[in-house]
Amino acid sequence: MYPVLFHIGAFSVPTYGLLVALGFLAGLLVALRLARRSGLPAEQISNLAVYCALVGIAGAKLFMFLFDWQFYLHNPGEIFTIATLQAAGVYHGGFLAALAFAFWYIRAEKLPLTLTMDCFAPGIALGHAIGRVGCFAAGCCWGRESHLPWAVTFHSQEAANVPIGVPLHPAQLYESAANLLLFAFLYRIFIKRHRPGIVISLYLILYGVIRFVIEFFRFHEQSLVWGLSLTQWISIGLVALGAFILFRANLWHRLQPV
Repeated sequence: MYPVLFHIGAFSVPTYGLLVALGFLAGLLVALRLARRSGLPAEQISNLAVYCALVGIAGAKLFMFLFDWQFYLHNPGEIFTIATLQAAGVYHGGFLAALAFAFWYIRAEKLPLTLTMDCFAPGIALGHAIGRVGCFAAGCCWGRESHLPWAVTFHSQEAANVPIGVPLHPAQLYESAANLLLFAFLYRIFIKRHRPGIVISLYLILYGVIRFVIEFFRFHEQSLVWGLSLTQWISIGLVALGAFILFRANLWHRLQPV
């Protein structure tokens, strides 16, 4: 694939980093558009997006260390290497950290909780879809060996630690395509009249299911717990959280006076 987009002397532009940045900007534009449509203050929404991005990066790195704690325990010097700095980390870790921070920030700024999160849900799916293409280009989060017609084979020695010359499931593209469809679905739900909390709950449920399924096509270095990866257990938790929010949103609507 193309882990490095281009070189100018000693300077290089990594494809993954560029696409993650583009994904963030695309997601932010969608969130701002939906926030304006909902009458929410654009400045606070954009600040929340930037803060969540920073917290998400920290959370993704932290979960990366936790998932591979045995490796970093025996190789503590790897924590401070350029490779670790450039590594994307664990998406679920970043998402959960950003979600916790968003909950605190929204409460502190006295924004409507569920409506604000609804504004972000479609943009998160879109940004994730773009970012996963960058992940594919970098060769990280690769799939299991496959001999299906659409299997992909990496040849670049710069492509992370992906097996070279072995046909693999394009798991990154599976997730990218699923997130793109999820974005279109959530955006359509949002622009229609909907109860606050419905969009974010659907994101949590549907993305949890998507990631749970895709994990069966991914190569795993992490140990399994009762036959499932740690990421799949987190996905189950996201589905449960989304179902809880959905139940609360429907219950609140029924209790409101007509």
